[in-house]
Amino acid sequence: MKRRDFITLLGGAAAAWPLGARAQQAGVAVLGYLDSGPPNLDVYPGRQAAFRQSLNGAGFFEGRNLAIEYRWAEGHGERLAGLAAELVRRPVSAIYTIGVAAALAAKEATRAIPIIFTTGGDPVQLGLVASFNRPGGNLTGVTQIGNVLLPKQLDVLHELVPAADTVAFLLNPTNPNSELDKRNLEAAAALTGQKILTAGAASVREIDAAFALIAQRRVGVLLVQADPLLNSRRDQIAGQALRHAMPAMASYREFALAGGLVSYGADAEDSWRQQGAYVARVLKGEKPADLPVIEASKLELVINLTTARTIDLTVPPLLTARADRVLE
Repeated sequence: MKRRDFITLLGGAAAAWPLGARAQQAGVAVLGYLDSGPPNLDVYPGRQAAFRQSLNGAGFFEGRNLAIEYRWAEGHGERLAGLAAELVRRPVSAIYTIGVAAALAAKEATRAIPIIFTTGGDPVQLGLVASFNRPGGNLTGVTQIGNVLLPKQLDVLHELVPAADTVAFLLNPTNPNSELDKRNLEAAAALTGQKILTAGAASVREIDAAFALIAQRRVGVLLVQADPLLNSRRDQIAGQALRHAMPAMASYREFALAGGLVSYGADAEDSWRQQGAYVARVLKGEKPADLPVIEASKLELVINLTTARTIDLTVPPLLTARADRVLE
């Protein structure tokens, strides 16, 4: 669902103006929203609600004194530069980005407009900010430390399926984190004597092709990269994993809710609540350079026991006891 026209109080000749100019003329803040993945306002209702809750608590209400210009690259990374440039031309008061590639595209498009990002990687290593405490420049945001958690995710999979000597890693090769994620996972696997089979998917169609490769190689365990496109296709991925009776793990609880076996990672709704608070502070005039990057601290382990029974897998009781949420 695309939302580009929230301001109905303007009409007549003013309707021909660009939305950003019309909104700012009427005293409405305009937020640019740039996402690497497909349209997902209905895909993550909990996250969106948490984001808006923070904005509302700070006095910003969409359709009243806040307009949001949505742009989705739909998995086509080459579109991000053009979409970011569109938002800059509007102009918008600030840009909120989802995913590393979107943040990098926004940074390239403007050095003046504030940018608030959410990413799964290290923003310093990725070149988004100078440091966590003193970001510098016009960017700050929240990191959900997805790549840092890969070794722990591998440990959980090893507890679930200790006999698995190879783990399939489904990743999006266009994600700037991919090479680092792959290296981190391979290093962790070497410590347990396991091997990693990398299967790339940069589009919806390629996800099914990746599963065909995994099945052909007879790999029975799957770990999914934290990536905007792959996160949004959780139903497709969880469904394929079930069809192949494959224990599968991803970073966010929505994957387990969709039928995936297990998820372990940052509480995304808590992160989006923090992101909404940062967006509000920037819209009120604070500078990103003065706002330290927030590192997600609230993690959650979710296990779907219904899926475990479906694929005839016994979940160790100690692992179940550690879970923050168990789906029966």
